[in-house]
Amino acid sequence: MTGGRTGGGATPPGPAAASRDGSPSSPLPPAANFLLDTRGTIHTFDAFVVAAAFDADSRLAAFGLGDGTVRIAALAAPGSATTIEAHDGACLALCADAAPGGFLSGGDDGELRRIDPEGAHALAAWPGKWVEHVLAHPGKGAWRAAAVGKAVHLLDAAGSTLKTLVHPSTATGLATDAKGRRLAVSHYNGASLWFVAAKEDRPTALAWKGSHTAIAISPDARYVVTAMQENALHGWRIADGAHMRMSGYPAKTKSLGFTARGRWLATSGAESVVCWPFTGDGPMGKAPEELAGGDAVLVTRVACHPEHEVIAAGFADGLVLLTEIASRKVLPVAAPGRGPVSALAWSPDGRWLAFGTETGFAALVDFAPR
Repeated sequence: MTGGRTGGGATPPGPAAASRDGSPSSPLPPAANFLLDTRGTIHTFDAFVVAAAFDADSRLAAFGLGDGTVRIAALAAPGSATTIEAHDGACLALCADAAPGGFLSGGDDGELRRIDPEGAHALAAWPGKWVEHVLAHPGKGAWRAAAVGKAVHLLDAAGSTLKTLVHPSTATGLATDAKGRRLAVSHYNGASLWFVAAKEDRPTALAWKGSHTAIAISPDARYVVTAMQENALHGWRIADGAHMRMSGYPAKTKSLGFTARGRWLATSGAESVVCWPFTGDGPMGKAPEELAGGDAVLVTRVACHPEHEVIAAGFADGLVLLTEIASRKVLPVAAPGRGPVSALAWSPDGRWLAFGTETGFAALVDFAPR
């Protein structure tokens, strides 16, 4: 892995390859299912788990499935899941709704719906198109966003359309900062950064040639980073427009996110959890931390804890674990063998972890002190 200004920079020496318990070349602990067995609730669905999410109050968990259903579990009784027929086709995207007690779901039927234990409630529809990405920001000035082709539609908490933001090509990812003031959208040849409440919608254009497939924005809105088609990341420092290129991945990065205070960017796409430092002027010329790797199995999903510098990671063989950046310690959550991890999420209060796999296995793990 190398990080530096685009077009140059020496390659710093990488950290020693770490096994999944954090130490060089050590085997995976034998009790890798201990947390799943003692603190987990398992669900077996008959469809690909597309996404996992928790509602804004950390009372409900939801799994969006490839068969168009959303399964909702109340965390007070996580063993029972209600099936909601959300879409006529596949569920493509799922997130917490701006209002507690529900979720936003987008499907290949062109529907944007609010999902809660009572059912699916239509918010907007674009017949013949796909709602591929959804995002919502709760609290004061709450809003919802849905990406449909080149357009990102913004709605208020009541479901009324606020505005439509049009991009030069299909929107491939949505992200917002901690305060919900800015919306970052990835697309071909770069990204666009919008002020959600602006009276005149003129985005900051973040240009870089190529296909940008996912996006993250730091909590303080100082940095925007996209995943690219050619197994690399590209970033921009907003204050001065400086470019950052992070390369060396053996596979495409499909999952990325900043830690709670924005000090690190955690990413998938390698045989370890790759964490780029974003203190000071960012990762330029700095080596990343490579955590919980060494077994030649790719990380498929990452999720940063909402308070601590702890990252949940899911692997292509079904392994799920937690790793702490400072100590490099690793805590297995679920052993391999249930299919590639396709969905991973923390509850807003940091107590619960949800994950799902391509085979329909799903689980909720409770990390409350005992």
